[in-house]
Amino acid sequence: MKIICIGPTAPYKGGISHYNTLLCNNLRKRHDVELISWKRRYPKIFYPAEQLDEQSKKKISSDAMFLLDCLNPITWIKAFLVIKKKGPNLIIFHWVSPFHAPIFAFICFLTKYFTKTKILLICHNVFPHERSLFDKILTKSVFYNSDFFMVHSKEDLRNLKRLKNNAKSKLGFHATYSIFDIEKYDISKLKKNMGLRNRVILFFGFVRQYKGLRYLIESMPLILRELQLDLLIVGEFWDSKEEYINMINSRGIQNYVKIIDKYVPNEDIGKYFSVSDLVVLPYLSATQSGVIQIAFGMGKPVVTTNVGGLSEVVASGKTGYVVKSKDSKEIAYSVIDFYKNNRTDFFASNISKEVKNFSWSKYVQLIESLVAGGNDLK
Repeated sequence: MKIICIGPTAPYKGGISHYNTLLCNNLRKRHDVELISWKRRYPKIFYPAEQLDEQSKKKISSDAMFLLDCLNPITWIKAFLVIKKKGPNLIIFHWVSPFHAPIFAFICFLTKYFTKTKILLICHNVFPHERSLFDKILTKSVFYNSDFFMVHSKEDLRNLKRLKNNAKSKLGFHATYSIFDIEKYDISKLKKNMGLRNRVILFFGFVRQYKGLRYLIESMPLILRELQLDLLIVGEFWDSKEEYINMINSRGIQNYVKIIDKYVPNEDIGKYFSVSDLVVLPYLSATQSGVIQIAFGMGKPVVTTNVGGLSEVVASGKTGYVVKSKDSKEIAYSVIDFYKNNRTDFFASNISKEVKNFSWSKYVQLIESLVAGGNDLK
């Protein structure tokens, strides 16, 4: 097939940029693929953090045409004209936020009625984690003219069917990130340099309210009654950092918590996972998680919650633990069980087998099957 992907790539940072880039690179193994990316993805008012990754020396990048400006409709027309001129069989959009609905709806409408090109939406979230009054209307405006839909959880498949009952869809998965280095580190030396104890649990990624970090902090006094360890929090704070520091200090656990408040360059991601035994992601809302797939790509087990599609990826008792959302006691019991019953090797062995189910080659085959006419109505 001739395919045009529309989405971010380097120098844009974040999980969707990595995902889109890896998807394009893997599609290119079997298809003729071009990438249209952003000149400006979000205005500063909607995305307060720095959008570009100017730190990473190891770029996760793909050849791209940087055409789209979220605030300039002329660039939307230019993107459509590229599609019309090149005449691909398929264009692929990444549906993440209703903010981009006017752009995507515009391009989808013109593509639908003025070309023979089919449209696939990869739905990372059918609806955003933090909802607004207009989400449903904006989402429908894009979904109406789209031909195919890939979702990453059963919950999102249900959400999709409520919006578009006859949607041609596949229940896919968030593919694994196995691109970050982990084996090159002297872990004992690295822990010593970072001032970490022998046992370390990790929270990784943007700190936002729906990520549930407060419940992990609440679990720490219960964990520390049973064993000594450090909680390593790594990621940019979108919420008030002071609020979390107050939570930590009020519980008297400040000597057991280390915060790395920054966006982590690609070449350093493996460093934080390598010093950690267990990744804890106590999300309040999610469909799937890129951090889980980074962890699995490095053989690390995960404690996560029973929201969205997370329990479809983490097999509780085999590759990690699935606990109730907002339940700090269950988080604590899982961490304690992991260490007291020496589950590291058992989980690692299971992850090495399970991770094959989340390969990029399988994901590409799902796209091919969907576009060829397969329809998953589960």
